[in-house]
Amino acid sequence: VQLQASGGGLVQTGGSLRLSCAASGRTFSTSVMGWFRLAPGKDFEFVAGINRNGGSTRYAESVKGRFTISRDNAWNTMYLQMSSLKPEDTAVYYCAGRNGVAIFTTKCDYDYWGQGTLVTVSS
Repeated sequence: VQLQASGGGLVQTGGSLRLSCAASGRTFSTSVMGWFRLAPGKDFEFVAGINRNGGSTRYAESVKGRFTISRDNAWNTMYLQMSSLKPEDTAVYYCAGRNGVAIFTTKCDYDYWGQGTLVTVSS
């Protein structure tokens, strides 16, 4: 599976953005998917994950209530709707997928990755 993330940009504090992750290949619908981010001077951070049919999700505490992950298996696409953005959300966001059933939160548990998309939240 090849992944392509898009939708990043510059937004003011309190604003919203929607990231997309388009997948090629037949295994998207059988993959657990996730979003991670890497901010300057910080470690790689799990943001959100979603199971294969979209019925189960998992979020980092820092984004709960503000971000929503979803997927459309008919279009091989995953989304991250981000609202009430804060300067500390500034990072390069990566989409990732893993073969399996469980939503894991560790980078090494994911099998394939897209390139990042930069989100900048101005104060």
